Amino acid sequence: MVMATVGESRLELLEPTSEDSAIANFSPQRGGGLHHVALQVPDLASVVARLKNDGVRLVSDEIKTGAGGHRYVFVHPSSAGGVLIELVEG
Repeated sequence: MVMATVGESRLELLEPTSEDSAIANFSPQRGGGLHHVALQVPDLASVVARLKNDGVRLVSDEIKTGAGGHRYVFVHPSSAGGVLIELVEG
């Protein structure tokens, strides 16, 4: 993984580290390119509640904790114009 800071944004370049990783599973189906877009939100729980109330499909209904202790959830591409969106609390 390579991470570059661009203004207030970060760009992560990823490659599979094992044959059964999420990135490895993504690549053969869709080829190289954009995997997802992450957006920072101040209160993830309230955003998730609002999205669920509006019928937005999430990859998982559970808020998870990821790298650096950040809480996150993914919006399913079927509810986001075909793009996987990660919402990160911060």
